[in-house]
Amino acid sequence: MSKIIDHLEEWIMSLMLLAMTSLAFMQVVRRYVFNTNFSWNLELTTVCFAIMIFIGISYGVRVGSHIGVDALVKLLPDGPRRAASILVVLLCLVYVGFVLAGATEYVGKMKDVGIEFEDMPIERWQVLIVMPIGYALVAFRFLQILWNLITGKTTSLHLADEAADAMKLKAEEENA
Repeated sequence: MSKIIDHLEEWIMSLMLLAMTSLAFMQVVRRYVFNTNFSWNLELTTVCFAIMIFIGISYGVRVGSHIGVDALVKLLPDGPRRAASILVVLLCLVYVGFVLAGATEYVGKMKDVGIEFEDMPIERWQVLIVMPIGYALVAFRFLQILWNLITGKTTSLHLADEAADAMKLKAEEENA
């Protein structure tokens, strides 16, 4: 099941990026070559961007691309590092729970109101549903990390390490 979600995230983000690029290109050509445009183009591009962002948050948790302040935690031995990481994941899950509850309530209220987009005949809640879906995926990813920490498959969170990346890039530039 996890692999299916992994691939689904990647496909959705790729398709949204392709759609945004195509819509922007189409709009530029129509505006500067044919002196016309589609009124719905910008709105649809924004929808694609929102979908890509909310699915991308989950993807970022999965691949460890979100930044974190973990310099002190990295100095700890494996046991305390794992305990600190479990605490951090639990706090992240609490935060995600709050955001998920708020997003779900917001989407429900938007559905009750029934507001449509200005240039597309789609109710806003039908697009905004990506917020609770995205945060449910984030919760799933943090639960995966928590399971790996509890079972000892890993001893810490895997976060982006900008300093190590910069040092690696610098070494590659010097060797080139």
